[in-house]
Amino acid sequence: MPIVHKNNGKVKFEKTAGEKTAALHNLGCKVNAYETEALRELLEAEGYRIVPFTEAADVYVVNTCTVTNIADKKSRQMLRRARKLNPDAQIVAVGCYVDTAKSDLVESGICDIAIGNEDKNKLIGMLRSPAMHTRAFLKVQDGCEMFCAYCLIPYARGKSKSRDREEILEEVAGLARNGFQEFVLTGIHLSSYGKDTGDTLLSLVEAVDRIDGVKRIRLGSLEPRIITEAFCRGLSGIQSFCPHFHLSLQSGCISTLQRMNRHYTPEEYRASCELLRSFFTHPAITTDVITGFPGETEEEFAETVSFLKDLSLYEIHVFPYSRRSGTRAAKMEGQVPEETKKARSAVLLELTGRQAEAFREYYRGKEEEILLEECEVHDGIRYFTGYTKEYVKLAVAAEGREANTFARGIVGEELLYL
Repeated sequence: MPIVHKNNGKVKFEKTAGEKTAALHNLGCKVNAYETEALRELLEAEGYRIVPFTEAADVYVVNTCTVTNIADKKSRQMLRRARKLNPDAQIVAVGCYVDTAKSDLVESGICDIAIGNEDKNKLIGMLRSPAMHTRAFLKVQDGCEMFCAYCLIPYARGKSKSRDREEILEEVAGLARNGFQEFVLTGIHLSSYGKDTGDTLLSLVEAVDRIDGVKRIRLGSLEPRIITEAFCRGLSGIQSFCPHFHLSLQSGCISTLQRMNRHYTPEEYRASCELLRSFFTHPAITTDVITGFPGETEEEFAETVSFLKDLSLYEIHVFPYSRRSGTRAAKMEGQVPEETKKARSAVLLELTGRQAEAFREYYRGKEEEILLEECEVHDGIRYFTGYTKEYVKLAVAAEGREANTFARGIVGEELLYL
């Protein structure tokens, strides 16, 4: 039971040893309010005591909204408020805003866990994973100087700033001693890491690899132009490196890329993919694509579809263009109707579904290794799920196994697609 103190008529709850606490905040519609109550019930069933959002808690859950720019801003504000209340807490963003800005939320450090609408029921499993000291996210860079036409980040965060290498390595070593085995290096514009300090991202990965206890290293979102022969050769020689590359694309049409102020062409992007595939066997290449950017014609969208079909990536994260006041794109002529954006998004979602299935099926019959994270029940049988180095999710029977250990087997036999 919690200890209760009264101070000037106010009641303050204090945790007892071993107790887990959680706080929830809801933004948006009645559906969100209903789902927030469902999340509360999940947390209570897991043994968490629910406390007000104004108090220190072990876990903060913000059910976000993205119906307007103001809703986006409020969602970020509440996540940052939670971080200030307890810097050591697990900050969880769920809901609509996550569906439009998941990678930015995690890579920027605003939250630790980002869960879209369709995966809200996985909250407990995802909380257990950090508790099992499996995967750690390290923000090694902040700020951006790319000034994409649709983005406010350079104005909000300023110039690119790299964390001190020794500070990063000290943090990794501490996390490894505490049982973390997989490390994800992230940043607002990760590709620019070290440009202000004389360091390089490749050199940092090599240094992290030398730390005892580091079994896997992943990278956050990258720009295509960082993919050089020297970069690929260096990474391919690092045993712990996971060949999962998230290369931002946004459009497969050069005219649209120019309006976006993206600093590469579709053919340069293709060359980056080909280079990765020449150094790694079947690497996972994922991307982001914006549909309905101002001025995007049916012909330009068709170019993007054709380009993506030819590239055959692992996953495409599809985002209908969202108008942001203060950006150059918001003032552009040719704003695309919402129904057109949604129709184009549906085309790409259907495409990425087929390509992702084909990518995963490549591994059937091959021996792979996964790091066990979540425990799930299917047809009455308990399974541990985990990911290969290429971030393909597989499962293995849970009996006799523990989280945060590795399991190896043949895909389709010992290791299963669920």
